[in-house]
Amino acid sequence: MSDLQGSWLERELESHGVSRREFLQFCAAMTSVLALPDSLAAAVAQAVERTPKPILVWLEFQDCAGNTESFLRASRPTAAEIVLDTLSVDYHETIMAAAGHQAEAALTKTVAEKSGGYIAVVEGSIPTAAGGAYCTIGGRAAIDIAREVCGKAAATIAIGTCAAFGGLPAASPNPTGALGVADAVPGLKNLINLPACPANVENLTALVVYYLAFKRLPPLDAYHRPLFAYGKAIHDNCERRAHFDAGQYVEQWGDEGHRTGYCLYKMGCKGPVTYQNCPNVRWNGGTNWPIGCGHPCIGCAEPDFWDKMTPFYRHLPGIPGFGIGTTVDQVGVGAVIAVGAAFAGHGVISMIRRRSDIERMQRGPQPAGPAAGTPPDETGGAKGGRS
Repeated sequence: MSDLQGSWLERELESHGVSRREFLQFCAAMTSVLALPDSLAAAVAQAVERTPKPILVWLEFQDCAGNTESFLRASRPTAAEIVLDTLSVDYHETIMAAAGHQAEAALTKTVAEKSGGYIAVVEGSIPTAAGGAYCTIGGRAAIDIAREVCGKAAATIAIGTCAAFGGLPAASPNPTGALGVADAVPGLKNLINLPACPANVENLTALVVYYLAFKRLPPLDAYHRPLFAYGKAIHDNCERRAHFDAGQYVEQWGDEGHRTGYCLYKMGCKGPVTYQNCPNVRWNGGTNWPIGCGHPCIGCAEPDFWDKMTPFYRHLPGIPGFGIGTTVDQVGVGAVIAVGAAFAGHGVISMIRRRSDIERMQRGPQPAGPAAGTPPDETGGAKGGRS
């Protein structure tokens, strides 16, 4: 790293005992999550090293702090490495040392002095009923804080389904008027949603690495979600997919099929209509994920899953395969056709956008410019947060 001697990243990696080899291994892992060729790992590392240390402001509103807990349990790298070596976290109510007036002063100072130069992360939905009285911080309504902080940010990350689409607080009848960031603060140019309950910190880390390497947001789908993490249905990469195609299903909890690893579709699995990379990235340092543990996907990364995907332990209506006289082949092939037809364009667009990213990285480092995400409506979908 002789050409990068004295860079902020080199100094901090060295001070925390992180070797050059470990840093390259981390970049290789992030390249994998981003669905980029392994050969680009070195280029990603070089781009990150040459980038000024980014500033991050983390807001918490109507939330359970599950995304913060996910962040603190990051393993590639650890939360400490993210805070110390990748991001300058100027405001985060849960982990910052300051409190009360000092904490609010830190937020006010960052927004005023770093306008257009920081990344805003929003956790939790934003209530709008009763003038925003259902969530106030330092005497200010969450909606007012979000509009000011997100409105002056270089990019806004809505982490978790509550921030992305309103989450459980927005479930019918939604007494607090809870909204996701896209609907509560309309018109944000650089908004990216990382839904799930909670969001996987691997995707947050990969997003930050992408932002540092490419100086812009990654390609997004119609719901402002990054295609590298939400570009394929869980069903497509599920380890139980072969059993689905063969018509082998769990009929009741604990039966032989459940113990063998049969498909959980009959038990309510929403994997066929849920887009996320859970089967690949997994949880707890890549140890496992819900379906791997024998529990069906509940569709937590999708808009309004709390209303549309319930009851959670009942299979989706409208997909063929469980009528009288249905053959095994009809179960597998019929369900694939029914699900695939609704989302056929998703994978094609993902492939085209990823190819563009690969070509850009192969051309080498580009001059820094304003952050700009790919227009999220190229799929023909809605631009708003909720469907």
